[in-house]
Amino acid sequence: MKLRFAKMHGLGNDFMVIDAINQAFKPEPALIRRWADRFGGVGFDQMLVVERPEGSAAAFRYRIFNADGGEVAQCGNGARCFARFVREQGLTDLERIPVETSSGSLVLEAIDASRFRVDMGVPRFEPAEIPLAVDARQDLYHVECDGREVEFFACSIGNPHMVIAVDDVDTAPVDTLGPGFESHPLFPERINVGFVEFVDRGAFRLRVYERGVGETRACGSGACAAMVAGVSLGRLDSTAAASLRGGELKLEWQGGANPVMMTGDTAMVYHGEIEYE
Repeated sequence: MKLRFAKMHGLGNDFMVIDAINQAFKPEPALIRRWADRFGGVGFDQMLVVERPEGSAAAFRYRIFNADGGEVAQCGNGARCFARFVREQGLTDLERIPVETSSGSLVLEAIDASRFRVDMGVPRFEPAEIPLAVDARQDLYHVECDGREVEFFACSIGNPHMVIAVDDVDTAPVDTLGPGFESHPLFPERINVGFVEFVDRGAFRLRVYERGVGETRACGSGACAAMVAGVSLGRLDSTAAASLRGGELKLEWQGGANPVMMTGDTAMVYHGEIEYE
């Protein structure tokens, strides 16, 4: 069986994107892991699958699978690539594209041919919603890992994030604390670990260790979580630029029950066809 796909990236966070409307495809964890391999497969951080919506309010169902084969609910860089893909493939001509995810609805807005703005939804803070295995919500939490006590902010942007403020992201202990926290018992569904350096009230630098993937060159939902942390803790204004290793994102959050808005670029790398049983 042959399957058509596109290879795309958003600030270096790369994806295999599959139209499962016009061709039959069922995501299988073992298959995803094989294709995610950068030596023996296509190579990607996440697989994005375009499906028909289950309800009438959305144009598509947007599904995301990490490189380890696990399905997740949110990927901001992927959302922008998803929007570009469905427009370029002629699946829609909408400039504002409502999509379903397993954690709720998103609206993807075309700015031009390569830049897209995504309504990432309202952040959630209650421990049960993140989820986080603590008794009560706090502004900052404390936990021990790798022999040190770490202070962190936590929220859900459709997927769970912890945000750790550091003096310099270049020397942050991403390689040790990232995997240490990813499967820590404090986080029942594992966690995405962000290391943020607040440059000033309108800018921050960020590295993210993603659950099921490892460190990526960019993480859109991680940038949103860092933005929410910065505004909540009085370190950022309501608009800020996030500098990641793969490039820059623009973030907006007015606080409270307002959604986080994210704007950034996308790139189409190539179109391909893969054969599988």
